Amino acid sequence: MTDSFAIANRYLMAPYELSATKLQHVFGQILTRQIDYADIYFQYSRSEGWMLEEGIVKSGSFKIDQGVGVRAISGEKTAFAYSDDISNQALLSAAQATRAIAAQGNEAQTRIAGLSGNHVSSALYYPAVDPIALYQDSDKIALLERIEQFARALDTRVIQVMASLAGEYEVIMVARSDGVLAADVRPLVRLSLQVIVEENGHREQGGAGGGGRFNYGYFTDEILQRYAQEAVHQAVTNLDAKPAPAGNMTVVLGNGWPGILLHEAIGHGLEADFNRKGSSTFSGRIGERIAAAGVTVVDDGTIRDRRGSLNVDDEGNPTQCTVLIEDGILKGYLQDNLNARLMKQAVTGNGRRESFAHIPMPRMTNTYMLNGDKDPEEIISSVKHGLFAANFGGGQVDITSGKFVFSAAEAYMIEDGKITYPVKGATLIGNGPDVLTRVTMIGNDMALDPGIGTCGKEGQSVPVGVGLPTLRVDGLTVGGTNG
Repeated sequence: MTDSFAIANRYLMAPYELSATKLQHVFGQILTRQIDYADIYFQYSRSEGWMLEEGIVKSGSFKIDQGVGVRAISGEKTAFAYSDDISNQALLSAAQATRAIAAQGNEAQTRIAGLSGNHVSSALYYPAVDPIALYQDSDKIALLERIEQFARALDTRVIQVMASLAGEYEVIMVARSDGVLAADVRPLVRLSLQVIVEENGHREQGGAGGGGRFNYGYFTDEILQRYAQEAVHQAVTNLDAKPAPAGNMTVVLGNGWPGILLHEAIGHGLEADFNRKGSSTFSGRIGERIAAAGVTVVDDGTIRDRRGSLNVDDEGNPTQCTVLIEDGILKGYLQDNLNARLMKQAVTGNGRRESFAHIPMPRMTNTYMLNGDKDPEEIISSVKHGLFAANFGGGQVDITSGKFVFSAAEAYMIEDGKITYPVKGATLIGNGPDVLTRVTMIGNDMALDPGIGTCGKEGQSVPVGVGLPTLRVDGLTVGGTNG
C-alpha cells in the first residue's frame, strides 16, 4: 500500500470502526457557537533503537505508540484533550472536554464543513516505506558492526567506538472543522557514530552521522566510510589542537551543520507565536532591514528525503518554501493555523507537534541561508587573523534578546589568509539579529546538514534540518581558554 489515505485508514480508522460520518458527529459535539476552529489528530508510530559499543550490542529498544488529540480554539484560547485509546467513545469524551473553553469564546456561529480530503501524496517528498519492517534485525546490527570496523581501520589511536541506529515509521491523519482531511506516512532513520582516540595518555572524541526520510538501505558502505572518516578526523584533529584564543575577531563559519547557529539564533525568533506576543526581537519588523545585503534565509519543508521535510504539517497544511529574509529584508514569519488567523497572515505549513499528546505550534522544518557569490577559498584568504569554525557542538539562545552561545567541535586559526592550526575550547558568543548585520562574505557552497537535527521548544522535540554556505562574520566574540 502506497497511498497515504489507504495506509492511514488501515492503521487509524478501520480497526476502530471510525468513519467520516462519525468524525462529523465529534465535531458537532465540539463546535458550539463559541468555538472558532477544531481539529482531530490521529497518530500511529513504531520506533526502534540499537546501540553498539566495543563490538557488542549494548542495548535495543522497540516501541509502539498510538493515540488521538482533539483541539478546540476560541480566539487566542486553546482547549486540548488526548487519549491513547482510538475509539469513537474516546473521541466523544475528548470533544466534551474541549468544550470547556467555549464559555470564554466569541459569539460567532461556526459552520461544520463536510470532510473532503486533502489529497497530498505521501510519496511526494519521501517514500511511504516502513524502514523497521523492511530489514531484519541482523541486517541492522551488521550496519553498526561495519561502521565500527571502518572507524577502527582508519587509525590505530582509536580506542573506543560507539554507534547507534534509530528508525521510525509514523502514520498520521488530521481531520479539521473546515472540512480538510489530510494524511501522511513518515519514515525516519538516523545513524550516529562517536569515536574516542588516545595518544600519550591524552584522549579526544569526534562524532558524525546522518539520516533522513527513507529506509536503512541509504547507509551503504560508502556512506558508512564517510561517517567514519569524519568522526576519526575530528577526534584526531583535536589531539593536536591548541587552546582557542579569546577576544573579538573575524569568524568564518563552515557550510552545512554550522547552520544550526542560524536555526537557533535567528530561526526561533521568526516563529509566529513569539512575534504575535511581542516577545521576539523581530516582532513588528516586517519590511525592515535586519541583515546585511545578500543574506537570504528560507524555511523549506519540501526538500526531498530530508529529516525536516513533511508532505503536510501536523495541522494538515501542505509544507512549502517560505522566504523569511530576502537580501537582508525581513519578509515574514513561520505560521501555524492559530497564529496566522490572529495575525491575519497566510499559513505557511509550519504547524508541528511532537505527538498526538501535544498541541501544535509554529516550528521550523529545514532552515538555511541561500548561496552567495564567493568561493570558500576566497573567503578564507580574505581573513588576516580569525577563527574558522568548521563544525559545531551544542549551543543555546535566548529568544527574547537573541543572545546565543555555541561551542565549536572543530575549529582552526586563520592567519594571513591561511588555515594554520586546530584549536579547541572555542565558543561563539553573540546576538542573533546583530550577527546577521556582520555578515560580509557569503560562499557559493551552501550545504544542508547530514540529517541529524532535533529541535526542542516548550518541551516538544521534532526533527529538523539546517544549512549554510561558508560565511564570513566580522567582529564576533570568541570565548576561549587562552585569553
